[in-house]
Amino acid sequence: MDPTKEASNPTNALGADEPVVFVVDDDRAVRESTKNLAESVGLRVQTFTTAQDFLNYNRPDVPACLVLDVRLPGFSGLDLQRELSQKGSPIPIIFITGHGDIPMSVEAMKAGAVEFLTKPVRDQQLLDAIAHAIRRNRAERKQRSELAELRARYESLTARERDVMRLVVKGLLNKQVAAELGMSEVTVKSHRGQVMQKMQADSFADLVRIAGKLRGQD
Repeated sequence: MDPTKEASNPTNALGADEPVVFVVDDDRAVRESTKNLAESVGLRVQTFTTAQDFLNYNRPDVPACLVLDVRLPGFSGLDLQRELSQKGSPIPIIFITGHGDIPMSVEAMKAGAVEFLTKPVRDQQLLDAIAHAIRRNRAERKQRSELAELRARYESLTARERDVMRLVVKGLLNKQVAAELGMSEVTVKSHRGQVMQKMQADSFADLVRIAGKLRGQD
């Protein structure tokens, strides 16, 4: 099968949470063997000959990982890794190479690669790496979804409610917040109640945790 034609079907009847393994390798035999191996354990697979083919592909919004050859014609695997990072399009990468060296593997791992494997790769070793990468991607997607929801809640606050929230999570009492913002304590209590409701916080500790996540500190 022509790999470019195979990759032209972006959804391929994927379920909303059904993972997919992307394979980018200019060696047809490697592409096919990796595809067959992943499909043998029930995974969906899309293969590509070049990094540019993958960049041009409209990836489905599902858990995924990328099995990537380091040395590709034109745009290398490391180039693709950098491009995806710059585009803010994160995906766990498993590098596979027959020509890897220590500096190359260090560069790849520092940039966030899950694994750097040397050909020939043992089937179980690759399957374990794929499973780990998909678990990691599921966790990252869940975190991004939760953060997006928290940000949406925060955006629903009025400017004054944000001011109150900022001071409350610092530990200030209602009367201290009132003095800081030049309003009555009754008004602060009202704003505080709205903040708790809109942020869906069950307690002061919960509100502090939410604020920490929004600041990227949790």
